[in-house]
Amino acid sequence: MLIVTREGDRRCKLRPSQRATVAPVYLREHITLAKIASGFGISESTTRAYTGTVVNLLAARAPGLLKTLREHDPDLVLLDGTLAEYDRVGDGRADHSHKHRRHGVNMQVVTDPGGRLLWLSPVLPGRTHGLTAALTHRIIRIRERQDVPVLADLAYQGAGPWLTTDIRRRPLQEPTSAERSRNRAPAAARAPVERGVARLKSWRIFRRSRCSPNRMTSIAKAILTLERQC
Repeated sequence: MLIVTREGDRRCKLRPSQRATVAPVYLREHITLAKIASGFGISESTTRAYTGTVVNLLAARAPGLLKTLREHDPDLVLLDGTLAEYDRVGDGRADHSHKHRRHGVNMQVVTDPGGRLLWLSPVLPGRTHGLTAALTHRIIRIRERQDVPVLADLAYQGAGPWLTTDIRRRPLQEPTSAERSRNRAPAAARAPVERGVARLKSWRIFRRSRCSPNRMTSIAKAILTLERQC
């Protein structure tokens, strides 16, 4: 219903249902615009215009973190970060993740205890640390406001009392049996967010994307909107 049959005074070449399909095909399969244009029988420039329009419409409907928490009211949320890779190098140092040894952008993923995607953050440069990203997006502050505890890995240690992580191993010392036992429960509880990240990566646009990094925030919001409808 977001897509109309006309854009101004120019009649569109595809029906609204077909135009609505162009963007999900691009996001899910991440094939070239030339191949999509050939499949739909339109030009590459028209395909680019349709894709950009639908992505922007979907991105505009993506909820913020505070609204999501108010709607779902979870007892606990899981937090993790991931790297959306791309093959364009903007600021080489800022975009390069030393952990993944790839260029890309940092995204913060929030799921419920069952692994359902609740929120996806705007992107930051790939080298951004997980805790820095969480503070930049005010994730911890919003959780405190809603009284929702957070479970995350050691990358977020030191974020505050509302966030639970594993026990970090002391330098040059092996963890004790009690510490290993205590770490097993959070590790098992974090497994659903890993499945949520894996599902997110089924959108192949996040694997070696060929688009500009400046478009990745809109793309992430558009995919969040589509995932919330599933």
